[in-house]
Amino acid sequence: MSRVYVFLADGFEEIEGLTVVDLLRRAKVETEMISIMDTKQVKGSHGIEVSADSMFADQTYEDAELLVLPGGMPGTLNLGNHEGLCTLLKKHYEEGKKIAAICAAPSVFGQLGFLNGRVATCYPGFESKLEGAIVCAAKVAVDENVITAKGMGAAIDFSLKLIEQLVDKETAEEISEGIIYSQF
Repeated sequence: MSRVYVFLADGFEEIEGLTVVDLLRRAKVETEMISIMDTKQVKGSHGIEVSADSMFADQTYEDAELLVLPGGMPGTLNLGNHEGLCTLLKKHYEEGKKIAAICAAPSVFGQLGFLNGRVATCYPGFESKLEGAIVCAAKVAVDENVITAKGMGAAIDFSLKLIEQLVDKETAEEISEGIIYSQF
């Protein structure tokens, strides 16, 4: 069975990372939180400490269907500076597999050259870091295998779109109704 891996770094935006994990797990999508730090304990940008499921080096990612980057600062910078993660993202992207990022994290896709000619969105002020992208104002943008979102306020929309992409629209709608979210 394929999995989703959500990468956490010190300074990640807690809502963006945990909403994705929560809603995907509600949809019965195998989702694992991965620490790229030196410990499983990762401290979010607002001081909330989260215990990741695994360390980066402990996985092979052979079963990865989707790789997700939450935003936040300095979390996004930590993600973009992690050589192993960037190598994994490149391999995954080149194989045509799904990648997703929210808030400032789409800038990592920009620096890796994934957004050339693609529609993408991000947290206001980071547009220039979406190198080569066709920047849009949507809360969530999907361009083939690349999914991007604006920020914390779009975390539920982003997560529901991931469910739609991985499972189906009906499951995304069921989860939306189950959490009393009427925006879907």
